[in-house]
Amino acid sequence: MTDPCYLGVDVGTGSVRAGLFDPSGKRLGQASHEIKIWRPQEDFVEQSSSDIWAACCKVVKLVVLEADVSPSSIRGIGFDGTCSLVALDEADSPVTVSPSGEDEQNVIVWMDHRAVEQADRINLTGHRVLESVGGVMSPEMQSPKLLWLKENLPETWKRSALFLDLPDFMVYRATGVDVRSLCTTVCKWTYVGHEDRWDESFFLEAGLSDLCENGFLRIGRRVRPMGEAVGSGLTREAADDLGLLPGTPVSVSIIDAHAGGIGLVGAPINGVLPTDETLGERLALIGGTSSCHMAVSRSPRNVPGVWGPYYSAMVPGLWLTEGGQSATGALIDHVIFSHVRGRELVAEAKERGGTVYDLLNDRLDELASGKSFQALLTEEVHVLPYFHGNRSPRANPNLRGMVSGLKLTDTIDSLAVLYLATIQAIAHGTRHILEEMTRGGYSISSIFACGGGTKNPVFLREHANITGCDVLLPSEPEAVLLGSAMLGAVAAGDQPDLISAMGAMSRVEKVIEPERGKVKEYHEKKHKVFLRMYEDQMAYGEILGKS
Repeated sequence: MTDPCYLGVDVGTGSVRAGLFDPSGKRLGQASHEIKIWRPQEDFVEQSSSDIWAACCKVVKLVVLEADVSPSSIRGIGFDGTCSLVALDEADSPVTVSPSGEDEQNVIVWMDHRAVEQADRINLTGHRVLESVGGVMSPEMQSPKLLWLKENLPETWKRSALFLDLPDFMVYRATGVDVRSLCTTVCKWTYVGHEDRWDESFFLEAGLSDLCENGFLRIGRRVRPMGEAVGSGLTREAADDLGLLPGTPVSVSIIDAHAGGIGLVGAPINGVLPTDETLGERLALIGGTSSCHMAVSRSPRNVPGVWGPYYSAMVPGLWLTEGGQSATGALIDHVIFSHVRGRELVAEAKERGGTVYDLLNDRLDELASGKSFQALLTEEVHVLPYFHGNRSPRANPNLRGMVSGLKLTDTIDSLAVLYLATIQAIAHGTRHILEEMTRGGYSISSIFACGGGTKNPVFLREHANITGCDVLLPSEPEAVLLGSAMLGAVAAGDQPDLISAMGAMSRVEKVIEPERGKVKEYHEKKHKVFLRMYEDQMAYGEILGKS
C-alpha cells in the first residue's frame, strides 16, 4: 500500500502552484507555472479560466513527478484561488468580460477596480447585507463587478449561464458539479451563511434581480462548507487532464488567503492546541501582492471598515473577521522597480546570486551603523501606502498613496530608506487594522504569518515592532498550499474535520518578539504621523472642493 498524501492547488494572481503533503503536513513536492494577465485599460485586470486550468494541469503533473509519488497515493485534493469572477456560457465555454470582446478573457481579477461607481451605488442602498462587509462594499467584491457587466457588456450578461468565484470554478472544472463554497459566497457574494440562504431583497435593490431567477442558478443553488467532498470526485476527463485517478476526492473550495489562514492559525504552541477561545487571540497574516488579516471568534463581531463577520467562512462554526491591504508586496515592488536605480539593483542582484531585497537590507544595515536602531533611518521619510486605495479599515478605494520627505537625490541609499519607510507604512496599516479589531472585541497578541513578505527579515521585524505582537512563522512556509491540502485530507475522510487537520498538519518554526523601549517609542510617534497623513489627504480634498 502506498503512503497517503494530499494535493493542494493554489491559483494566485500571477501563477498556479501545487503542493503535495503527507499526513503530518510535511511537503513532499511543489511546482508552479505562470498564468496570463491582461490590463486593457487603467483599473481593468483580466485573466482566462482556460489558461488557468491548463496551468493547473501542468503543475499537478510536475509536482507528482517531483515528489515521485503514484497518483493512487493522492487521497484528496483541495483547490484555493483568488476571489476573481469567472463567466461561462451554457456549454461551460468562456464568455468575455473584457472591453476587447475576446472570450478568452473571461475572468475579472480580484484587484480589478472597474466597478468603483457600481460599488458606491450599492453602498447607498444601505442594505443589511452590508453589515457583513464592515458597512462598505468594495469594488473587489463580486456584486459590483456583476452590476458593471450588466450595465456595460449586456451581451455578456445575456450569454453567461454561470458566474463563479475562481476557486469554485476550479472545483466545477474538476468534478463537473456546481457546488459553491461557504468561504467564497459568504465573503464575496453576500450569501447569508448562518441562515443558509441568499437575500433576494439585496439583489432587487442592487439592480441584479436577474440573478434571483431559477433559484439563483447562475450564482449557485448549492453552498457547502469547506472540507466536504464534492460529487464523485475527479471526472475522467479532469483526471486525464491532471494525470490523476478518476474519483479522487475533491473538497469544496476556499479563497487563497483563507487557505493560508487554515494552514497557520491552528498550529499547536509548545504542544498545546488552541481552543475556540484562544483562537480569538491569533491573527493570520497572509502576505503577497496584497495582504489579508484574519481572526475568528465564537460570536459575531462587527468592526467598521473591516469585512465580516462571516459565519464558517474559514474555521467551521466560528465567525471570521477579515481585514486587508490592497497593495503590499505589489507596493514594495512598485517603489523599488519604478525607481531610477531599480534596474541597476536587479543586475547587481543577478550577478551576486541574490535578490534586490537582500541588497537593500544589507545597505540598510550599513546606513544604520552609528544609530541606536535601524528604523531611525526613516525619521524624515513617511509613506501612506494607499497607492491602490484602502481596503480596511478606511474602506475607500479612492484614497491615494503619499510620500513625505523626498530629496533631490536618486541614489541607492535614498531608495533603501524609501523601501524601509514603505515596509513600515504597510506594518502601520496592519496595526491600524488591529486597533479597529481591538475596538470590536478582539485581543490579538500573536500574528501567524505566511507569504512572500515572511521571507524578508526587515518586513517581519517591522511588523513585530510596530504592532507590538509576536510574529510566528510556520515550519511549512507554503501555508496556503498546506491549507488546501488539509481540505483534501478532510474530503478523503482521513481527518474527521478541519480543526483536527489543522492541529495534525501545522507547526510553528520561529517566533519574532517585538522590541521595546526606544524602538516602541519611535513607532508610537510614527503611527501618529501615519494617521495624520490620511487626515492631511482628506484636508487637501476639502480645500479643492472634492466630494
